[in-house]
Amino acid sequence: MRAAVHRATEELVHEVGADNVTIPAVARRAGVNPSSVYRRWGTASALLADVADRRQDEGTPELLGDLREDLERVAVWTLTDLSRPGGVAFFRAEVAPDVDERRAGLRACLERVSARFRAPLDAAAERGETAPTLERVLDRVVAPLYFRVVFSVPGTDERYARGLVAEVCAPGGDAPGDRGRG
Repeated sequence: MRAAVHRATEELVHEVGADNVTIPAVARRAGVNPSSVYRRWGTASALLADVADRRQDEGTPELLGDLREDLERVAVWTLTDLSRPGGVAFFRAEVAPDVDERRAGLRACLERVSARFRAPLDAAAERGETAPTLERVLDRVVAPLYFRVVFSVPGTDERYARGLVAEVCAPGGDAPGDRGRG
C-alpha cells in the first residue's frame, strides 16, 4: 500500500502541484480506501514529508575514490533531486513545522544530507587525503544549492554545483565571495 500511495502522491504532485494534493485524490489514484491513508499519515503534509523522506534515500551516487569527483557527483545528484518536478515541494513538506512541531523532520533532512556528503569526506580521510570539514561543505556547497533552487535563482545548474565543489576543494577552500574577508 505504501508504494502505491507514494507513487500516486508523486504523480499528483507533478500533475496538480503539491498544494493541491489531497488524501482522497491520492487514495483514489492509489486504489486504496482514504481512511487507510488518513490512518497511516493523517494529513497530506505528513504524506508529502514521508514521500520526501523516501526519495532522499534513492539513488545516491556511488563513490569513485577521488574526493573532488565524489563531492561533485553528490552535489550534482542533490541539485538534480531537488530540481526535479516536485523536488522543492517535497523538501518544503519534509521540513514544514505543521508536520512535526519538534522539528524532527528538519533534523532528519539535515542528517540525511550530511550523511550523503560525509561519505566522500570520510573516504578521503581514510585514504589519508586532506579534506574540508563537513560543516564547510554544508555551508559552501549544500546551502547555496538549496537556497538557489528554492528561490529559483537563474544559473543554478550542474556547472554551478561543480564550481562550488571546486572552490571548497581548492587550497584554502574559499567559496565565491569569501576572498578578502578577515
